[in-house]
Amino acid sequence: MSILNKAAAPNDENRGSNNSNDGGARRPGGPRLGKQAAGASRVDKRRSLGPGSFVLLAVGAFVFLFPFYYMFIGSLQTSPDTSVAGAFPDPANITGENYANINNSINLLKGLVNSGIFTSGVIFFTVVFGLLVGYALAQMHFRGKGLVFGMMLLVQMIPFQLLLIPLYVMIVRDYGLADTYLGMILPFAINSTAVFVFRQYFMQLPSTLFEAARIDGASELRILWQIAIPLVKPAIVTAVLLTFIGPWNEFLWPFLVTKDQSIQPLAVSLANYISNISATASNPFGAILAGACVLAAPAVALFIFFQRQFISTNIGSSVKG
Repeated sequence: MSILNKAAAPNDENRGSNNSNDGGARRPGGPRLGKQAAGASRVDKRRSLGPGSFVLLAVGAFVFLFPFYYMFIGSLQTSPDTSVAGAFPDPANITGENYANINNSINLLKGLVNSGIFTSGVIFFTVVFGLLVGYALAQMHFRGKGLVFGMMLLVQMIPFQLLLIPLYVMIVRDYGLADTYLGMILPFAINSTAVFVFRQYFMQLPSTLFEAARIDGASELRILWQIAIPLVKPAIVTAVLLTFIGPWNEFLWPFLVTKDQSIQPLAVSLANYISNISATASNPFGAILAGACVLAAPAVALFIFFQRQFISTNIGSSVKG
């Protein structure tokens, strides 16, 4: 059986060896006892936290979540109240008109769609190029690999603002990609941080797995697609989450290369609203906070949904044998 089929098939031999080590039979109630022991250990950890620890954690959670709460409450107020008492407004001062007002001015749905297209394009290219470059740096041998890795680390030390002028000249004047989604996406297509993450994950995989696949005649792309990628799914999730927040909140570059409001991301639309329209609005404070809530909601939802994958950096459960 080739290594490609072994990677996809269940490891029956390992199961058999495990069963033989146990004397050919499982102890009755073994798995249940294991679960009970794990549950007991978690209960012991909870009990080890004293009242002071819980108070400290509660204070930290309050300090972290209060700005989000204040932003949401401020977006619902009919008349702005920037004092501390504004965090606990009168129910009669609560309304949803701020969301309607900001939507009438900048079209929140269109801005969200533009932000989604921009962010999705950046994530797609980041994952594709990150997998290819990370795999090459970790599992392939070629002259100058150390130099390439060193240059990649050096790129992380250069602020993006230093590259704005040459990028603007190249994208707008040379390539003619002003007011296009591709013009917004290209400067962020390759993320050195994602490349580094993928490289570290690929280096944890046993090299014998790839060598056996090469002996079977598999190409590098086939090895990457059928063996490497299924084993580094946590790295893909981590790269997506790390990449998402950057283009989703990006303002400066889309603002420079787009003048057409129909393709501007929501962050740029909100900035234009603050500069040009908010002065004539009846409640600019509430409208701006309403737009900020709409902009922050997808990012918060994504991190809440993928929080377990985001904090997990161990791929040992994905590598067997």
